[in-house]
Amino acid sequence: MAKIKSLIISAVLICVSILTPLTAQAAEASYYGALHVKGADLVDKHGDPVQLRGVSTHGIAWFPEYVNAKAVKSLKKTFHANVYRIACYTDEYGGYCNGGDKKSLEKTIDTGVKAAVKNDMYVIIDWHVLNEHPNPLDHKSDAKKFFKKMSKKYAKYDNVIYEICNEPNGGTSWSDIRKYAKAVIPVIRKNAPDSVIIVGTPTWSQDVDKAAEHPLSYKNVMYAFHFYAGTHHADLRKKLTAAHKKGLPVFVSEFGTCDASGNGGFNKKESNAWIKLLDSLNISYVNWSLCNKAETASIIKSSCKKTSGWKKSDLTQSGKWLYQMLRKY
Repeated sequence: MAKIKSLIISAVLICVSILTPLTAQAAEASYYGALHVKGADLVDKHGDPVQLRGVSTHGIAWFPEYVNAKAVKSLKKTFHANVYRIACYTDEYGGYCNGGDKKSLEKTIDTGVKAAVKNDMYVIIDWHVLNEHPNPLDHKSDAKKFFKKMSKKYAKYDNVIYEICNEPNGGTSWSDIRKYAKAVIPVIRKNAPDSVIIVGTPTWSQDVDKAAEHPLSYKNVMYAFHFYAGTHHADLRKKLTAAHKKGLPVFVSEFGTCDASGNGGFNKKESNAWIKLLDSLNISYVNWSLCNKAETASIIKSSCKKTSGWKKSDLTQSGKWLYQMLRKY
């Protein structure tokens, strides 16, 4: 009996010695501490390359119900996402600079940031420049005030990433974006000197080649690259690869599985080709979008009214693909 008891104790001790390092490693992998940019890579507090994978909200003035603690928990626990992007439009859909309720929008952002902290995730505060004023210089003054407030409020949060201009377009040049970035980045740096900042690039954040030719001189800055698998194919992948080879730190802060319109067919083949490339280059990516809008890009079915706790049957084709893809990691 004593011999059997001894064998049992030995077996338990062996299991503990094996499992303890794995548990510690898993805990470390779930949260990388304050992130930094090193060369073309996003790195953790130890300087090791990391990759963020997650989901973006739609415009928070339009779909604020998806910014809640349970929704973020579902993204973390069910989808295995480690980053959550909060899209604050500047003009459209009751945007921050176009008659939107600023206090309500800021409260929604705060809810999202705190939910991300609670769930051990990174969070992107996205200044969603898009159609009505595609040049970020148009709202430079508002942007400076906004990011001054955000960076001051979240100065001690090491999980907050600032995206200062979503998709410059309409002929906006890289020179224009540089001028805008040079006005906004110092405002953030005053309060959050080491935070990661994502800067949009021309042509709906596709022309990373232009940024690679003349990057900004600030540290911990990354450059946005956006694609929609139904519209953007091999030629754009070549552009991204070339910019990465030049050492440009790229962050895919928005991508879709369909046409650039947000609709059209779900394109599984091209979506998989994009993810294969991004994984090979260790580039982080965020999918558009967490809502039940009746369009292909949405991950929740329009018939589903749940704002958290989704089952696979609640997901669209895009949502099911995202669920399966993220859970691999």
